[in-house]
Amino acid sequence: MLFEEFFRPPVWTIADLTRYIRDLVAGDDNLRELWVQGEVSNFKVASSGHAYFTLKDGKAQLPCVMWKPQVLRQQRHFLPRNGDAVEAHGHIDVYEAGGRYQFYADVLRPVGEGALYREFQRLKAKLEAEGLFDEARKRPLPRFPQRIGVVTSATGAALRDILNTLRRRYPLAEVVLAPALVQGQEAPAAIVEALRALNAHARPDLIILARGGGSLEDLWAFNDEAVARAVAASEAPVITGVGHQTDFTLADYAADLRAPTPTGAAEQAVPHRDDLLMVLRGLETRLNRAAMAALASRRAALTALEVRLQRHAPLYRLFSQAQRLDELTRQMDTAAQHAFALRRMRLEGLAQRLEALNPLAVLQRGYALVTDAKGQVVRQPAQAPVDAEIRVRLAEGGLRARVTAHENDPAR
Repeated sequence: MLFEEFFRPPVWTIADLTRYIRDLVAGDDNLRELWVQGEVSNFKVASSGHAYFTLKDGKAQLPCVMWKPQVLRQQRHFLPRNGDAVEAHGHIDVYEAGGRYQFYADVLRPVGEGALYREFQRLKAKLEAEGLFDEARKRPLPRFPQRIGVVTSATGAALRDILNTLRRRYPLAEVVLAPALVQGQEAPAAIVEALRALNAHARPDLIILARGGGSLEDLWAFNDEAVARAVAASEAPVITGVGHQTDFTLADYAADLRAPTPTGAAEQAVPHRDDLLMVLRGLETRLNRAAMAALASRRAALTALEVRLQRHAPLYRLFSQAQRLDELTRQMDTAAQHAFALRRMRLEGLAQRLEALNPLAVLQRGYALVTDAKGQVVRQPAQAPVDAEIRVRLAEGGLRARVTAHENDPAR
């Protein structure tokens, strides 16, 4: 019994076995990335946003899952219906909870697009080798285009989106439409001719080449070699807005700028009026400040020149000389007053000396002044003979007298 139990094979749990199978599948390089072709059935997008469906052919069927992010991206390009023949890209893995393997898809395309995609890759490699897509040959867009050429369908929604965007953002630009087919066998020639006509006649500052979204087959006109070469050879820079954000065409690679949508192309082509108004307000503020600073500088310079001019003006010199005259007049008045004061003091001194020598002052002390008839002062008796008339001047009044005798010594 012990021998039998020793050699008994191990018993697997369901989880272990499923995990083992999953590791085997995950380790197979052939199952990591592959394309599968089949007919879609039971296609359903759950409330979670994930899609569940089955791919089948006449002999087998394959459960499939597509996660929400891939579903959202697929919706912009192509979402299959039951019965559609598709090619699906993805990988095989094991869903452990259900105990089954299933295909996890990330890209779906209608059957037939595989050949188009291979042709796309061939043309892309060819034109890229020629340098048609080099960044060095792409030209900058004009900042303020005055004339914008548009190549698209005259009846499509893309034209309305472009015109509305240009009108809202930059109504100053003139728009010239060169209508062209954007789908079908005749579309490539129409697009090439529209680009030629715009460059030859309208001569726009830039060209918008656009159309709405669609499948790879719908957008194939923009993968035409002649269209890509015409875009690269355009005299005016070209902005492409073809399809959705995930769609890339040869025209996008050849263009000077690729926008994700027609609306995006119009937004890339022109500035926004609000941004321009903001820039203009800023420039206006700077201009006002510069003007005020320049005006203040000029005013200061003018004031300095005015002062210099006044200093050299005859009237200013006249005022200056008048001021000098006033100063000299004050100095002369001061000198005259000083000289007058000195002379007055001297005169007063002389007056005092004269007063001291004044005979009348002597008379006030009781002396008298004797003069003869002729007014001559009598100093000696001989000057007045006896019986001569003399005058005697007293301090107050005078006398008339007659000499009666001479005395030689009056003191006696």
